[in-house]
Amino acid sequence: MHPIVHTIVVGIISYLVLIAIIRLSGKRTLSKWNAFDFVVTIALGSTLSTALVSTQVSLAQSITAFLVIVALQFVITFSSVRSRAVKNLIKSQPTLLLFQGQFRQEAMAQERVVEAEVRAAIRENGIADVERVHAVVLETDGTFSVIPDAGGSDSALQGVAGLSPHRA
Repeated sequence: MHPIVHTIVVGIISYLVLIAIIRLSGKRTLSKWNAFDFVVTIALGSTLSTALVSTQVSLAQSITAFLVIVALQFVITFSSVRSRAVKNLIKSQPTLLLFQGQFRQEAMAQERVVEAEVRAAIRENGIADVERVHAVVLETDGTFSVIPDAGGSDSALQGVAGLSPHRA
């Protein structure tokens, strides 16, 4: 088969199979990214790329590679829901960057976040006064959660690094 025809045929089939596999594997495959999800996505993209341009790799090998990557992703996420050790291995812990209007400089330095980024997240949430923010958390997917000062409990902060255990 001519290389261009191979790329077209394998590209169309691989793409459709990959979409079907991702849809069948569930919503978790398409969730917000953490480091583990990023690796899975890159691996799928690399496999698709190889399938498209390499005449040395058969369509069956490419589909098998897709299935292996998604199956591994499913097994690891299934295990992470049932095992704290697996969960801690693949997913980081959210980190408290600001609490009761006070920046947590040590946590920010460890996470490589500057005050300007935290302030931007606060503004994006329509809050003009940092002192009116109860907490800003750097989530495991790299997003910022901004919790306005509501005078309630800290129960939503349970499991966040940097909050005293007796506070949550």
